[in-house]
Amino acid sequence: MVSDMSRKGLIAEPTSRFFVVKCPECSNDTQIVFGWSTLVVKCDVCGKPLLEPTGGKARILGEIVSELE
Repeated sequence: MVSDMSRKGLIAEPTSRFFVVKCPECSNDTQIVFGWSTLVVKCDVCGKPLLEPTGGKARILGEIVSELE
């Protein structure tokens, strides 16, 4: 039987994260985006792109304010 301590070591932590991003144009900082998004994410206020997909991790075009857990 495998103990709980060794079982936790076998489970990988996810590499994907959610971020709060600030728009460089209008300074809207309430936009939450997924770091591995497959869609272009635009600012809710001005419509400028905040995130572009790259086939893996997305390219974040705004300023990252914080990382959500």
